[in-house]
Amino acid sequence: MNAGTSGQRIETEMLDFRALPAGCLAGIISLTSPLDACRLSLVSPFFNSVASSDAVWVKFLPADYQNLVPASPSVSSLKNLYLSLCDHPVLIEDGKKSFSLHKRSGKKCYMLAARDLTITWGDTPRYWSWNSVPDSRFPEVAELLVVCWFEINGMITTCKLSSMTHYKAYLVFKLTATVYGFGNEPIEATIQLSGTGDLQRTVFLHAEGEDVQNDHRYPIEREDGWLELDLGEFFNEGGQDGKLEIRIFRFNGRWKGGVIIEGIEIRPN
Repeated sequence: MNAGTSGQRIETEMLDFRALPAGCLAGIISLTSPLDACRLSLVSPFFNSVASSDAVWVKFLPADYQNLVPASPSVSSLKNLYLSLCDHPVLIEDGKKSFSLHKRSGKKCYMLAARDLTITWGDTPRYWSWNSVPDSRFPEVAELLVVCWFEINGMITTCKLSSMTHYKAYLVFKLTATVYGFGNEPIEATIQLSGTGDLQRTVFLHAEGEDVQNDHRYPIEREDGWLELDLGEFFNEGGQDGKLEIRIFRFNGRWKGGVIIEGIEIRPN
């Protein structure tokens, strides 16, 4: 096939697509993925107008997005809303959680703020301090001053999460310059999903003097400057109002301090 024939074929195929009603083409594109829709928008101005339309992007947003996200006149289209929710999590439930979308899939992501967690001795100023820091998405974070009983529990109902989705949970935190008591100290992480057994994992908050590259039991730095620690994964089947419970625990009589907790993030794996 020569170049002229190839060009004529492409032009004919493009004309065939243009002959389709815009609503029909929008329905087809909405059956793909957000990434595919963005790619198709680059094909031609016609494809851009259809692939960027609200008729397409409403299918990529969660069905209950209007209940989760306050209306904003600054968002000009549902595509822009989708992209904004991927890059800029919004606070919900009086600032105790944040909600965002996984950019490639559109699946729901949540972070439970420190104030939404149950922290042993968390209301005792001698052991924990509640502060506001400029680089946190939440109004308050919890700073561990000193404890020997380190325990954090979080819970979210599974109906909030996307169904038929593999998720991971992460502890999001920072270490202060005076961190102590956590150096290569094993921490027990447990994930319990209604109707299933406990998923247990041993992790470490602080790699003191150890080479831990590619060791997923240790924290890694996020793009926002915080650290995240992989607590384990689970599959949310959906279709029932169950509970996801997450527990991080260490008690060995050794005093610990110097950790700032932002929250626990739950996002698609």
